[in-house]
Amino acid sequence: MAKTRRVRARVEGTVQGVGFRPYVFRLAGELGLAGWVLNDSRGVLLEVEGAPEAVDGFLARLPAEAPPLAAIESVAVSEVGPTGEPGFAIVASPQAGEPLALVSPDIATCEDCLAELRDPADRRHRYPFVNCTNCGPRFSIVAGVPYDRPLTTMAGFAMCPACQAEYDDPTDRRFHAQPNACPVCGPRARLTGVDAGESDALAAAAGALRAGRIVAVKGIGGYHLACGAGDEAAVAALRARKHREDKPFALMAPSLQAAHDLFVLGREEEALLTARERPIVLAPRREDAPVAAAVAPGSPDLGVMLPYSPLHHVLLADFGAALVMTSANVSDEPIAYGDDDARERLGDIADHFLVHDRPIQTRTDDSVVRVSSVAGERRAQLLRRSRGYVPAVLGLPVEAPRHVLACGAELKSTFCVAKGARAWVSHHIGDLKNHETLESFAEGIGHFERLFAVEPAVVAHDLHPDYLSTRHAQGLEGVALVGVQHHHAHLAACLAEHGETGRALGAIFDGTGYGPDGTVWGGELLLGDLTGFERLGMLEPVRMPGGDAAVREPWRMACAWLVAASADPDADPPLPATLVGTVDPDRWRQVAGLARSGVASPVATSAGRLFDAVAALCGVRTAVNYEGQAAIELEAACAPGERGAYELPVIDEGGPVVLDARALVRAVSAALAAGEDAAVVAARFHHGLADATAAACIALAGRHDVGTVVLSGGTFQNRRLLERTSAGLAGAGLRVLVPERLPANDGGIAYGQAAVAAARGAF
Repeated sequence: MAKTRRVRARVEGTVQGVGFRPYVFRLAGELGLAGWVLNDSRGVLLEVEGAPEAVDGFLARLPAEAPPLAAIESVAVSEVGPTGEPGFAIVASPQAGEPLALVSPDIATCEDCLAELRDPADRRHRYPFVNCTNCGPRFSIVAGVPYDRPLTTMAGFAMCPACQAEYDDPTDRRFHAQPNACPVCGPRARLTGVDAGESDALAAAAGALRAGRIVAVKGIGGYHLACGAGDEAAVAALRARKHREDKPFALMAPSLQAAHDLFVLGREEEALLTARERPIVLAPRREDAPVAAAVAPGSPDLGVMLPYSPLHHVLLADFGAALVMTSANVSDEPIAYGDDDARERLGDIADHFLVHDRPIQTRTDDSVVRVSSVAGERRAQLLRRSRGYVPAVLGLPVEAPRHVLACGAELKSTFCVAKGARAWVSHHIGDLKNHETLESFAEGIGHFERLFAVEPAVVAHDLHPDYLSTRHAQGLEGVALVGVQHHHAHLAACLAEHGETGRALGAIFDGTGYGPDGTVWGGELLLGDLTGFERLGMLEPVRMPGGDAAVREPWRMACAWLVAASADPDADPPLPATLVGTVDPDRWRQVAGLARSGVASPVATSAGRLFDAVAALCGVRTAVNYEGQAAIELEAACAPGERGAYELPVIDEGGPVVLDARALVRAVSAALAAGEDAAVVAARFHHGLADATAAACIALAGRHDVGTVVLSGGTFQNRRLLERTSAGLAGAGLRVLVPERLPANDGGIAYGQAAVAAARGAF
């Protein structure tokens, strides 16, 4: 056996900006090995030389003991000839080559940095930009790869001698921490509109918040609008200025204990709150929570996050209680992240601006998650995937032969780029309904294509011809277009996330999706895989009187469903008592006429519109101010202990099965007319739909010999519907898959489109 062995190792995955090279340096030194390590466009490349047993030990420990933020995908080892050169070095990154290195998401401040932040004797005491290789901004500041300081928004800050010494020392946890800085050389915060003598911007901001002011706070991926969570007047003012009538505001609590004072936390919620991603977590609010009623009107839940940047930690500690910390925008616009843009767009909302001079490369909203029980197991459900999770790579179970861009849908827009077996789903963009959001969408695509060296040859898109995402795809030149049906994309996204390539049943329920037959789909039972699907069933089709107006005014859907459920199709249904005083009788008759005639009333199988109808019938919501509001408030209105269910027949006459919700609507209407509590009615509606969905899937699974059922689409963000449906399926021995790493809503559509494009392969 040779006395000396030298190997080269190529390490791929998220291994840049996470302390991987100093880890390799220390491990090699511990084992007495010579060699070198560097970052390049593909990840980390290294060579080690020494005694064969030491080299074997190094290779065994290399992935097993990697830094906490590293995510190793592969380690490829090859033998090379010994050189005899002594010592181990960390060498400079070469600039050539196609970028393949993976970029880490932004990571919450680690305990070591927090200790320095809180230590009056430390040179970084109260410094709002403390970070190291284990934490801090990554994705939001990176402009290119390899992830080195010149390719970040920290390029303009020259390190002082003390910071440079840390940066150059392989034994220091700040070795090559690209955002490394201190009060002497790094970014600085300031508060607008305060006396010139005020030296501590964060203390001044906390004082302004205590005085009832609204402060625009520049964070990691954009601006927040902040005010005291318990200040009724300030919260009401924020709602009025932001033009956000009802949608709940997110909160930031100063500590885990403070979060416990706000809402009911289980073990899973605690883990999510304190995880390095630091998402907003939804959970039931406590009755005595010190929160203004206007924070979350109509909702029994609160959305709370913990501080994830040093600036937030200091601000929350100085304020001493929870803050509203909501995305800084006017309704339906993307969040502000550029300083000039923020001043222009938020000038009429914020009383003060807490700003800093570190530029943000990519705007990144907060992520949102809740915990649900799926087939008896409590699991996290991502409702919005953005800061903390993006741009973590998602695998594709079928490699894409050529580079792919998937443009997603319209609501809760994301895009996806993919090559080989890797896919990168973007941060949350917003609803593609205005120029500002479309511009953000296009800018984001360009950034991801440069960051991950994707040059799309194939572009996947939704079938809806009027979506701005579809038009963007169709406006690109020199690419092959792949149209993917909306609900197939939901099914494919869940299958691909779980590494599945075989057939599965899918109950895909949402608001709207363009069907191949030109109608509005949204309550679909599909049998399919990544390449295609068959429609085996659907919700009973009804009219949407006035088209999009029926989305904005749920009472229209109540009218349409009562028309469909009536024994006399030529008669106007009477105006329900729950709607008297809120709906004009003449308009009710006009809308009934539209539903009967079909004029300006497209046919829809939408589960979302069924929820709207029942919400209106129950007196919960007749007009909405944000997408999904009626369904969200109907779920919130359910009687907690109610287990009963209204009947929803499953019509199975040899063709596609039909969930005949007309009987369900008749039962709801009759119960309310008889004086039944609306909370009980709402719960029994949920259970009736869940039981019928499970029954239909069980029958179809037996008929088509499949053992897996996917539950996806935005309607399955409804916890009550999801939990009862999945329990019924699991009780029949079926395997239930739900989205976990992506949202069940349209935020997962782009990934599904990319998976379909890759699986079809014939482009």
